Amino acid sequence: MYIKDGYVYGGQPSGPIKIVKVKPLDDFMMILTFSTGEQRLFDATLLQGPVFQPLKDIEVFKNAQLDHGVVTWLDGDIDCSPEYMYANSFEYASVS
Repeated sequence: MYIKDGYVYGGQPSGPIKIVKVKPLDDFMMILTFSTGEQRLFDATLLQGPVFQPLKDIEVFKNAQLDHGVVTWLDGDIDCSPEYMYANSFEYASVS
């Protein structure tokens, strides 16, 4: 299920998906807001391999930026596709 332009749709979004807001949290978690309108919780410890090694430093991790709908770190040297982050995240309902 996802929300786009105020409408709720069943299934998964089709077409390109972008991240419109990123909020790094302590413990290497992130709240991501997608172009579908959904907020989802992503566990960045899933990002493994040598390219993601710098993200083990919490200060580097917390300096996540958005570049054209993609989460990046270290001035774009590290990035992760929105599709991967969407598929490996969980629904998140913010508490107001």
